[in-house]
Amino acid sequence: MRHAYLAPLLAAGLAACQSPTASTEATSPVRPYHEPYRPQFHFSPKENWMNDPNGLVYENGTYHLFFQFNPTAPVAGNIHWGHATSADLVHWQQQPTALAPDSLGLIFSGSAVLDAQNTSGLGQPGRPPLVALYTSHSEAREKAGRQDVENQSLAYSLDHGQTWQKYAHNPVLLNQGSRDFRDPKVRWYAPGDKWLLALSAHDHIEFYSSKNLLNWTKESAFGRGLGAHGGVWECPDLLEVPDAQGKPHDVLIVNMNPGGPNSGSATQYFVGAFDGKQFRATLPGTHWLGYGPDNYAGVTWSNLPAGSAPTLIGWMSNWNYGQQVPTTPWRSAMTVPRTLALRPGAQGELLLASQPIAGLSRLYEQVLNLTNVAVAGRYDLGQHLKNPTGRLRLKFTVPQAQNWSLILSNAAKEQVVVGYDQARNAYYFDRSKSGNVNFAPGKGFAQVAYAPRLAAGPTQEIILLVDAASAELFADGGVTCMTGIFFPSQPLTGLVLQASAPLTLPSVELAAMKSLWPK
Repeated sequence: MRHAYLAPLLAAGLAACQSPTASTEATSPVRPYHEPYRPQFHFSPKENWMNDPNGLVYENGTYHLFFQFNPTAPVAGNIHWGHATSADLVHWQQQPTALAPDSLGLIFSGSAVLDAQNTSGLGQPGRPPLVALYTSHSEAREKAGRQDVENQSLAYSLDHGQTWQKYAHNPVLLNQGSRDFRDPKVRWYAPGDKWLLALSAHDHIEFYSSKNLLNWTKESAFGRGLGAHGGVWECPDLLEVPDAQGKPHDVLIVNMNPGGPNSGSATQYFVGAFDGKQFRATLPGTHWLGYGPDNYAGVTWSNLPAGSAPTLIGWMSNWNYGQQVPTTPWRSAMTVPRTLALRPGAQGELLLASQPIAGLSRLYEQVLNLTNVAVAGRYDLGQHLKNPTGRLRLKFTVPQAQNWSLILSNAAKEQVVVGYDQARNAYYFDRSKSGNVNFAPGKGFAQVAYAPRLAAGPTQEIILLVDAASAELFADGGVTCMTGIFFPSQPLTGLVLQASAPLTLPSVELAAMKSLWPK
């Protein structure tokens, strides 16, 4: 959780909220979850502010998504834990707010686990607890200029996450001397028969262990001088991810703000080895989970059903302008959930790849499969959608790398362009003509974002998800990903594929996406 609700940003966010664009002015009430720009197959809160996903845990047939939430305003501040649940990671229902601020401070980011063996002693016979570790952020200490602003606290639930009780002896992990000391991510480490906690500490990650989730011992630190350091390290996640042969490898996810490859917030990762005490990176350099501007604070679910791939979700925005985006009565959405795997890059190195979960197929309609699509300059893919909504899932293969672009457009001549630049050997996302691009002057919203092609071989496989105000690109099996939001004056229902030279696509899969919200 980034501490990003100081007065100047609050003022800017409130000003944006109070200055509607032409597209948000209405003469009659708009149905909830169907307002202009409202995502239709991504989770967003009914109203007010949301940022980082928190407390991701699966238990008793339910996926829990907690999140940083301000229940009283559409800007950051007054941070609680909001709560949503799903049976399939596709259809979501917002629940009552789970955790509220107390004398220890605001409820910043954290994680949740099922304490199946009741190591904490907080459960009851036959009722193992769900346990959440989160950061208590003291505004009083912050105003006093103290260093120990952030400490780690605990809450637990005995009714499958419906209600939560805070531990009577919070905090359970006191500040160790860093002004930025937050975002505990907990997992069970079976080889050591202990709980493991990864925690951000400004410019590095610290690891702690515990037998009972209540008493923590520092094990080691990682990251000084490694990877990208253009901003504060946040929201870590240490997990096992399988390669193509099913062999697990240790991966450390580290979110960072600012300093991303296309400005502002972004997520990097390290492939390496964890020995129960220390993590050592084996893949040198800096590696980004996403190159687009709008995927941040991504972490994974705990206690997934046996055989499940690691599954991650991120905040689909950027601290550069997140509090100023022209939406009402809500601000922010999550990315689609994504499965993670390690796949070889151009040099044979293992890279962290992500793909949209297969369950999204529940929302497909107007499904069309085309073969040998000849593109002579331009090809109108939109002609195949009988009732275009501006929401779609597109998958296609390019047999030989060359310049191509997908142009999403509307009658107002606004457009979002996603494509490949052969000279740069890079994918790109261009929203410079997408509609309202001036709501956050000087924040770089309209700049073109680039992402290097990391895969080997000439064949490109592309998956693109387009919602009312977002696009998510998964290229080459997901080793290169980009996510971006945009705000057109009317839905982008046109879809044209353009190529600089004759191009034949062996296969194209096209599907419109139904809304997950009630009509």
